[in-house]
Amino acid sequence: MPSEAAIEADLRARLVPLEAYRRHLNGDDFVSGWLAVDQPMIDTFADATRDHQFIHVDPERARAEAPFGGTIAHGFLTLSLLSTLAFEALPGVEGTRMGINYGFEKVRFIAPVKSGARVRGRFRLVGLVERAVSLQSSWEVAIEIESGAKPALTAHWITLAVIEPREEGTPS
Repeated sequence: MPSEAAIEADLRARLVPLEAYRRHLNGDDFVSGWLAVDQPMIDTFADATRDHQFIHVDPERARAEAPFGGTIAHGFLTLSLLSTLAFEALPGVEGTRMGINYGFEKVRFIAPVKSGARVRGRFRLVGLVERAVSLQSSWEVAIEIESGAKPALTAHWITLAVIEPREEGTPS
């Protein structure tokens, strides 16, 4: 696992001026690398959420009784991966003090993520609201399953970047 300093350095390397960030609006997709969703990850999530339904945590029973051929990740586990996939793929804005999950307009779970599958995030900036000390970004997102015909999920995700206040007369 990378150190806190390494994570911070990686984030700083992807910061862009606000003017450059604006140019991403309705532009190209940002795509993360692939991330394996394995049984230990699923089990840890089950423990954290107390959701131990057999389709997630009992490989033998899931193979015998569920239509998926084995265990699958929780939908909410898949949704929660947006944060880490976004951190890897998306630019940040210079002067950002912190990023906050603001919410979702829509989430749809399209296809199950089988244990052992790899997923990646696809993000497209479709809205931007600028305020004196924040930027509200709206993203059309999908979590894709490697070799899958359909994404695991699609969503309209809203994030908030708390930024340093701009001084009057300072270009943005």
